[in-house]
Amino acid sequence: MKIVIGSDLAAYEFKLKLADILRGKGHEVTDVGCFSSEEGEYPYYGQLVGRKVASGEYERGIVICGTGNGITMAANKVHGVRAALCYNTFAALMSREHNNANVLGLSSWMLSIEEAEKIADVWLFGKFAEGRHCKRIKMLADIEEGTLA
Repeated sequence: MKIVIGSDLAAYEFKLKLADILRGKGHEVTDVGCFSSEEGEYPYYGQLVGRKVASGEYERGIVICGTGNGITMAANKVHGVRAALCYNTFAALMSREHNNANVLGLSSWMLSIEEAEKIADVWLFGKFAEGRHCKRIKMLADIEEGTLA
């Protein structure tokens, strides 16, 4: 799978480890930053990952910051992104099956790298269940367009 990954400075080392793990599993992973544990703001890297996923350049994106909150919020500001902050595999699976999430948010402070790997594995291989969930995804798109009544 073609994945774009980004983080802030708090998650820099964590991101490098997860990217290497994913590459080892055969995924094509592009790291768009940050590139230091000294500097890197989550809004910039969250939106950058979001834009690359929304454009179709990448199938999925992963964003990581200390709590996962800020960078996931930043990614969700990009039109067409459905970023889900996940602290466990069940949330990851549901974000794919019910919400068709295209960006995964992770916390470098609250998860071990082993937990993040399991969450990413479940999320990357999860499938959108469609059916009744399509209506809800359409409603999310309508919110972005300002047309949800």
